[in-house]
Amino acid sequence: MIVKVSGKNLEITDALKDMVEGKLERFGKYFKEDTEAQATLSVEKNRQIIEITIPINGTILRAEEATEDMYSSVDKAIDKLKKQIQKHRTKLEKRNKGHDTIRFENIPTLKDTFDEESHIVKTKRFPVKPMDAEEAVLQMELLGHNFFVFTNSDTDDVNVVYKRKDGNYGLIEPTY
Repeated sequence: MIVKVSGKNLEITDALKDMVEGKLERFGKYFKEDTEAQATLSVEKNRQIIEITIPINGTILRAEEATEDMYSSVDKAIDKLKKQIQKHRTKLEKRNKGHDTIRFENIPTLKDTFDEESHIVKTKRFPVKPMDAEEAVLQMELLGHNFFVFTNSDTDDVNVVYKRKDGNYGLIEPTY
């Protein structure tokens, strides 16, 4: 497993980098050797934030934690990842009964199969109106949703605004 550690608004010490790499490399037994885990550490005011992403077979395992201490943020994010890995491993074991080893490279891609527990049960169609991002946020709040799809009047692209855990809003723009 390849672990990449980067910092945003802080300088990463060797001890911190070694700790993050060590904890993430423990998960290497579940992944191919060329699987890349990206850990981004950042500081916002008095919050120490870590975001870890691990892409596998078209799926992304992701954990984000923020506390007042970077070391406790790392520990909590690692615990979240551990739970996600156990959940995916359990699904894999159900699908592949009788195999000796269970590794994530054996998981079929999403195109091949849907999980028996989760599938599309409803399709909604609605007109996508041109507007700016601020108006889309207002529409989303009026509807009481946590995301809203719209056509950006400035770029004519389909965008999505969403409400973040911290109470702010995010904007998703496509790249081609």
